[in-house]
Amino acid sequence: MNAVTRVVVAIDSLKGSISAAAAARALADGWAAADPSARIDLRPMADGGEGTLDAFAAAVPDARRMPVTVTGPHGEPVAASWLWLPSPDGGGGVGVVELASTSGIELLGDERRGLEADTTGFGQAIAAALDAGVSRVVLGIGSSASTDGGVGMLRALGGRFVDHRGVDIASGARGLADLAAVDLASLRPLPSGGAVVLTDVSNPLLGARGAAAVFGPQKGVDPAGVVAAESALAGLSRIVPRGDAFASTAGAGAAGGTGFGLLAWGAELTPGAREVATLIGLADAVASADLVITGEGSFDGQSAAGKVPAFVADLAARAGVPTALVAGRIAADADTAAFAASVSLTDLAGSPEASLADPARWLRAAGTALAGAVRAERADSHGGGVGA
Repeated sequence: MNAVTRVVVAIDSLKGSISAAAAARALADGWAAADPSARIDLRPMADGGEGTLDAFAAAVPDARRMPVTVTGPHGEPVAASWLWLPSPDGGGGVGVVELASTSGIELLGDERRGLEADTTGFGQAIAAALDAGVSRVVLGIGSSASTDGGVGMLRALGGRFVDHRGVDIASGARGLADLAAVDLASLRPLPSGGAVVLTDVSNPLLGARGAAAVFGPQKGVDPAGVVAAESALAGLSRIVPRGDAFASTAGAGAAGGTGFGLLAWGAELTPGAREVATLIGLADAVASADLVITGEGSFDGQSAAGKVPAFVADLAARAGVPTALVAGRIAADADTAAFAASVSLTDLAGSPEASLADPARWLRAAGTALAGAVRAERADSHGGGVGA
């Protein structure tokens, strides 16, 4: 290994605890405490959910936050922002819009409105980016508060959804039960460079793996409500042009069916971690590193399916660079074989409560511990392992 250790920190947010950018800084501070000479490259990651704007803002030079006030999932004004990025081709720029900060479940606090909440604010933020003249939009759709099939978003972009009397239906999945007709003729057109949607799930709109069945209960929808929402979303798919085809597309069920609504607009769904990595230049950073550190809040048996740590570990492996995992918790069913080392903040802190109370402290401790392990190996042997 070179005398100076080169470390790339590509961690996701610890949801509800600390953002990806703040988590990356804390890990870097901890590493520097044990190895001040290290070169540390912060590339905070996201997969489309909470922290997507922060990840881009931290990694892309000249990124600009654009404030906007939107209608939140509770129907009240929310101060949010979208992010302007320079276009590689010198066009009108790329607009990054995050559903989590405009129509996300965290905006509701402990309240859950699974059948009433909608995605109006997300659509309003997209419209603001279009008004600013961006040539492409990148849309992160994790952490949704609603199960409205993206109808609120489409309304904000010019679509109409009416009942048998021709009156606009109420917001949310509850209003979808009255849907009789859809008019998308006045939808805002896609920007010239198109719209790409970042998602970390492949669920279809309907069925046992669909938006209502899988994600409804997380948003406070009871069993009877799940049945009602499933029926309402099925009705939406029958009325929207090409709706049956969109409903079965992988990712259509993401964010309470917002993936479906975006497909109806003409957007393209893509694995979020891959697109974020491309836009922040992660592959080039990893190629010149000695070690990559990645992680998320809870690493479990589902984390291999499109989540940030698995994606980063695969990217690093293809470059021949070892990866270390740092997670708020590492579940018993988690497969950590892809990582040269793994650290659980819960184990460091002694309990989940202690870890959640001060995540930055324990992230710094994790960074220091990893740096110490690398330095010990360098002093002890010429063999493999972390940092070899």
